[in-house]
Amino acid sequence: MVREMDKTVTAVLLSAGLDSTVLAAREAQASIVQPLYISTGLAWEKAELKALTTILDSPPLAHARPLVNLFFSVSDLYPPTHWAISGNPPDFDTPDEDVYLTGRNIILLSKAAIYCSQHGIERIALGSLAGNPFPDATPEFFHAIAHALSLALSTKIQIATPFASMHKPDVIRLGATLHVPLELTLSCMNPDGVHHCGQCSKCRERRDGFANAGIEDLTKYAVLPPR
Repeated sequence: MVREMDKTVTAVLLSAGLDSTVLAAREAQASIVQPLYISTGLAWEKAELKALTTILDSPPLAHARPLVNLFFSVSDLYPPTHWAISGNPPDFDTPDEDVYLTGRNIILLSKAAIYCSQHGIERIALGSLAGNPFPDATPEFFHAIAHALSLALSTKIQIATPFASMHKPDVIRLGATLHVPLELTLSCMNPDGVHHCGQCSKCRERRDGFANAGIEDLTKYAVLPPR
């Protein structure tokens, strides 16, 4: 049994998605979790924040610190017609490479690191998975930006990616083991209130992840994803 006074604090970049929610639950086993949400002006953020309110009131995250919402607008980087701003995501079968948000992890980690340096938090965790094709999700990138941020902020910043060797079904199985309310998580680029749209590539990944994990998908879809 780890005493509260012996625990370190880990800032978890928490989006309400499957990966980050299960990551936060895993980190909560040994650390005090400081959930961080970075609002950048994307179409699905209101729904994610609503989902996070419910998730953080549920075990195993009920004892995490209160959510901190930081802001970093991308309105001057992405045009209003960009699918992530307009809320019109690419089709169901769109590959991951086509839904890349330029500089996403640079934005998230830079803003998180500044907050952490001001609050004495040295460890930042995010739920990057194996097979992630994006250039800002490689081990080399995470090592380099941790070094750069540590230098720039004159404090130690560690960036942890505990799920870097895992795939979506692995994360779902781990979440079930940790009693994470997976049905409360939100991983959709065009949510309809508390419902997933069922028609974007994130909904496809979610559907396939549950099927391959052998775990019942209790997600509420506005339209059932095709099989």
